[in-house]
Amino acid sequence: MVISDWVMPEMNGLEFCKSFKALDKENFGYFILLTSKSAKEEIAQGLAHGADDFLSKPVNAEELFARIQAGQRVLEMEQALHDKNKRISETLSKLQALHEEIQKDLVEAERLQLSLIPESHKKLEQGDISILFKSCGHVGGDLVGFFKFSRDRLGMYSIDVSGHGISSALVTARLAGYLSRNNKAQNIAFERGESGEFIHRKPAQIAEALNNQLLADMETEHYFTLAFADIDLKTGYTQFVQAGHPYPVIIRKDGTTELVGTGGPPISLVPDVQYQTETFDLKHGDRLMLYSDGITECQNVHDILYDDDRMRAALSKNTGTKGLEYLNGLLWDVSQFADGTPFYDDLSAILFEFSADGEK
Repeated sequence: MVISDWVMPEMNGLEFCKSFKALDKENFGYFILLTSKSAKEEIAQGLAHGADDFLSKPVNAEELFARIQAGQRVLEMEQALHDKNKRISETLSKLQALHEEIQKDLVEAERLQLSLIPESHKKLEQGDISILFKSCGHVGGDLVGFFKFSRDRLGMYSIDVSGHGISSALVTARLAGYLSRNNKAQNIAFERGESGEFIHRKPAQIAEALNNQLLADMETEHYFTLAFADIDLKTGYTQFVQAGHPYPVIIRKDGTTELVGTGGPPISLVPDVQYQTETFDLKHGDRLMLYSDGITECQNVHDILYDDDRMRAALSKNTGTKGLEYLNGLLWDVSQFADGTPFYDDLSAILFEFSADGEK
């Protein structure tokens, strides 16, 4: 706190106040100017130079004491605010460091999640498999994949774990282990026969095994939906199960589309659920797509859903393309519909194209 006269030799009170306020100091300085001047213009001039208070001469001791007390309250409040701001700055610095660490972990988690998804295109002797995956964040709960039951039997699936973020991704990672492409002993789609051979489970049995396994292994509030198809690559005869997942869509060779399935409850909600294996036939030149509801439930700025009809129209329209180009055409149509509205859910799909007669 500074108490200064207005009129002084060499540097007057106004110049002193201005220089004092310009000092590079950590805390606030309170400046009281003593003056015999009382005109409003002089008071305004003093305020303009940074004075905080004025006291008329001759000085009254009681008034001076009161002004000092008022200034002291201002200084104490300023000091308290300074201390709080310092603590906030330190806390923000710590939070920023934690945020950067979390971002690094999320980027790494995203890489790990992408490693769970097979290559985006796989050519088989009897057809082609293509995969679309677009996460709405660093990590999510969608998983698509495939494996061979045998030389002529293909298993393909689409999974959507409830929620978003790391906890959903952890469940997804566990599920990827249960449907291993490289180890039949770890793949829940197989069971051991009496002589030790691997026996294929039917799709409904796979859903039931996953349901019981997840409930036994994990204490989590997450559940997931599943569409699983078991395709005979010679005949096109397909067995599938639908557990709370969107209806599989068949795109026939002529461009017409069919939604198949009768539904079924999600997995990992209640124990001992019974699921139903359903069937249909694929002809050469047909395509089968399993997908998450992030596609059909994508919203635009008017909160209108993309829905099944728009998806089927896009799939019928783009039959001149194949594989990844075909799926990217669907993604483009969804993006055009969203018209800049962010995706609030992961978008994923797996497509099997059954080779037409004579094609390889």
